[in-house]
Amino acid sequence: MGKFVIKDAKTGPKFDLLATNGQVICSSQIYKSEKTCREGIASVRNIAATAGVEDQTVEGYEVLTHPKFEIYQDSAEKFRFRLKAKNGQIVAVSQAYTTMKSCIGGVESVKNNAPEATIVSLLAKVEKPAAAAKKGEVADAADAADAPKGGKGPVKAMTE
Repeated sequence: MGKFVIKDAKTGPKFDLLATNGQVICSSQIYKSEKTCREGIASVRNIAATAGVEDQTVEGYEVLTHPKFEIYQDSAEKFRFRLKAKNGQIVAVSQAYTTMKSCIGGVESVKNNAPEATIVSLLAKVEKPAAAAKKGEVADAADAADAPKGGKGPVKAMTE
């Protein structure tokens, strides 16, 4: 089973979907908060298994409705895919593949791994200083759902 890993980027959190072998299958955009990042993960989980595959590398390809995987060639002539949600927004993008076969394998890996993948957060949780907070109280309401039970200090990694 794969896992989603939420981590800090320079301007906010993002996620990577890893296969069981630890390889990154696809990555997200940078989100404004962990909450919106988790919403992106939920979107990938919900649409991956049933999304169609649109091969944009062939002339006159059939345009599919969303959600869908779009396979295309980049400027270096490498194969890539992007997963688009029901609203047409890109929710995940792949690495560059040298062959179409390996790119299709990446799409199949997302379809197989995403729906049941666990979530691991590598984001630090920050609590209010002890003098300013009651035991177990976290810095803000957005963090409350993810706070460790019992207020036992910051969390470096959390798993669902």
